[in-house]
Order: sequence, then C-alpha cells, then structure tokens
Amino acid sequence: MRSVTASGDQDAQDRALLAAHLDGDPRAFDDLVRRHRQRMWALALRTLGEPEEASDAVQDACVSAFRGAGSYRGDARVTTWLHRIVVNACLDRARRKAVRPTVPLPEQPPADPRDRYAERETRLEVERALAALPEEQRLAIALVDLQGLSVEEAATVLGVPGGTVKSRCFRGRARLAVSLSFMREDVTLRNPDDPSAVPPVPPQPQPEGGPT
Repeated sequence: MRSVTASGDQDAQDRALLAAHLDGDPRAFDDLVRRHRQRMWALALRTLGEPEEASDAVQDACVSAFRGAGSYRGDARVTTWLHRIVVNACLDRARRKAVRPTVPLPEQPPADPRDRYAERETRLEVERALAALPEEQRLAIALVDLQGLSVEEAATVLGVPGGTVKSRCFRGRARLAVSLSFMREDVTLRNPDDPSAVPPVPPQPQPEGGPT
C-alpha cells in the first residue's frame, strides 16, 4: 500500500508540473525532466545500445514532450507517457540511421579491480545477450524487467495488448536464459536499477509420466 501511495504521490507531482508547464511556468518542464531523465536514459540505452544515440534520442524525446505536453490526456501516468515518447524517439532514430545494438556505457573505475572486473564482464555478457534479442522482445523486457513498468503500462507505451507484452517478455527471457545459461540462475532481472541482472531460467517441460 505504501508503494502504491508513493507512486500515486509522484504521479500527482508530475501532473502538477506538467500543468504548470502548460500554464507558462518556465521551470516546470525542466523539473519534470530531472525527475525522470535517468530512467528515460536507461530505457533509451537499452533500446538502442549506443550511448551517443541514446543521448540524442532522449533529447529528441524531451523536445517532443515539451512541444506535445498539451496532448497528454491524463489516461496514464506521466511517466508512462514519457516512456512512450522515448520509445518512439528511439525507434525513429533506429529507422533513420539503421542503428544496431552495441555494448553500452563503460563502467566507472572500480574500487576493487578484481571484483569490479568480474562484474563488468558479467554485465557485458548480459548486454550482448539483450542486444541480440529481436527489437520487440528487447523493448518489452526493457520496460517490464528493467524499468519496472507493469505489463499494462508497457502495453500502453508500446501500443499493443497486454498479452502481447507478456508473450514478448516470455520469449525474450527464454532466449536470455539460453544465452546466459552459464550464469547463476538465482539472479533475477526484476530490479530496474540493476542492469547486470539475469532472468530466471523458465521451467523445463517434464516428459510424459513425470521425472524418472
């Protein structure tokens, strides 16, 4: 209940900032973007896989959101509306420049070189596996597993039914489970702030008659 309330409070603040922007407040939109820029950037990077392209896509999205703020109808959370704009900006750039996913941002200098090196290698393996997914599966996983959106919110962002999002996530997770089968299976992909996490391996079907 607390998390739902916090989410509702955040959306109310977002809506207030958007309304203030439409009323002419020169700082309201910047304040709104600052609240969401990190998540917008993470989504763009997961979608495009290239830091410079992701940065440009976020910039494109901010311009689109600034100009199109009056089109927000209030039927979804403001963060969902922003995610939709980011996804569209990413897809537009990908179509225009035929962007192919690559390895994302380099790590910061490690505090413990040995541990951080292992973490970096793990993260790069996960990034490569994500980049190899079909675009529709990568987007679904980025929104649901990495950004923490609900299936319904992801469906709104992508403009597809919720069942389609579930199917894309399932197929994408299955592909990742195969690609990353050498990694520990107790690490999950559900934490949107942990880009190095790996999805659980889906249960394997048992042969008829049960296990021997």
